[in-house]
Amino acid sequence: MHTVLSAPPEPHSYMDTRTRAMNYFTAGVDAADPERGVEAALAGAKFSNPTLIAIGKAARAMTQAALRHMSPETVIVVTNYENAMPLAGAEVIAAAHPIPDAEGACAALRVEEALSMAQGDVVILISGGGSALLPAPVMGVSLEDKAKVNAVLLASGADIGTMNLVRQQLSRLKGGGLLRAAAPSFVTTLALSDVVDNDLRVIASGPSIAPIGTREDAVTALKHLNIWEKMPRSVQEHLTAPEPDLGPLPDSEITLVGSNQHSVDAMVALAQAEAPVHVYPSPLVGDVGEAAQKIIDFSQSAGEGKGVYLFGGETTVALTGDGLGGRNQELCLQVVKRAKAQGITNFTFLSGGTDGRDGPTDAAGGIVDDATTARLVAAGLDLDDVLARNDSYHALEATGDLLKIGATGTNVADLQVFIRE
Repeated sequence: MHTVLSAPPEPHSYMDTRTRAMNYFTAGVDAADPERGVEAALAGAKFSNPTLIAIGKAARAMTQAALRHMSPETVIVVTNYENAMPLAGAEVIAAAHPIPDAEGACAALRVEEALSMAQGDVVILISGGGSALLPAPVMGVSLEDKAKVNAVLLASGADIGTMNLVRQQLSRLKGGGLLRAAAPSFVTTLALSDVVDNDLRVIASGPSIAPIGTREDAVTALKHLNIWEKMPRSVQEHLTAPEPDLGPLPDSEITLVGSNQHSVDAMVALAQAEAPVHVYPSPLVGDVGEAAQKIIDFSQSAGEGKGVYLFGGETTVALTGDGLGGRNQELCLQVVKRAKAQGITNFTFLSGGTDGRDGPTDAAGGIVDDATTARLVAAGLDLDDVLARNDSYHALEATGDLLKIGATGTNVADLQVFIRE
């Protein structure tokens, strides 16, 4: 993986510490290598005339590993544009993420066709991003309506569990729909988790496992987020219609091949050889402002404010402005704001998405230090104004604090490193 930090306007004071933070983050990303997980899970496995379907940001890499253990006649890979490259023996289809597009809808039809023609076992490889990459709207709901639902959910600050609860109810393939489409074939699923609690129903919206909840649950969640009225009429009508009894799901088997916790453990293994290490005891989730305060508080309460503090999870951002950025970039600036307010100096903080992409940007996140505030001022930017406009990308670009690593081919949510000298 090639890592590039955007060029700063002036040399950073803590480049050595920034390099250490990058090394720990890279160790976490490397631990989420999807090929390694699939290889281990399929060692010795036997399948009868298998059909192989891979969905998600890590779909191509997972398929590459799987093809070393089987020779299926039909292999379909659906992944995002950044990770879509030809693969011998496979049909690779590129689609959009995080807002679904027509290519994804066509990919869903192709997957349904392949499942209907399966003559033996079906092997499903799923990873983060699968929800948007394989849109299969239920009857009466258009692709445009589903795209609008995704956009509204993303702007609402909803967590991934809530988002996928809603998306499952609007799809033919999510929430066990793919499992039903594959019947009577027996389905084996290997999952790379981008969900902090590894809830298998949430990963890629659980195409081969039971749904998270019901239509009524989805309506309740949308109303709680105050976005029910923003839903297209077709979606409102579908979610309030009587729910059909589809009967029990067919039997299947599912195995977890990688997770956020595995990546945090890899960061710990590297960091503990260099400094005292403190690991946040639970996933870092929720609003970025609240998460930033948790990071600051933890760094003050553990290790007397010195050492390496490691986190893993997935935060959320409720959009109030029309700027450009992502949750990791916002989190970096929120940490800078709170560190300054509490007089914390000599720190470096990194927050990045393990997939290499944070929101609708080409950055994975950011890497900041206690001089970031001065660089913002030098660039003529006000931190509070930047946050109000949700324009973290352009602010970090101006200070040279963007974290750019390119598409990694994996996705196990986000990782954070706080180093205090």
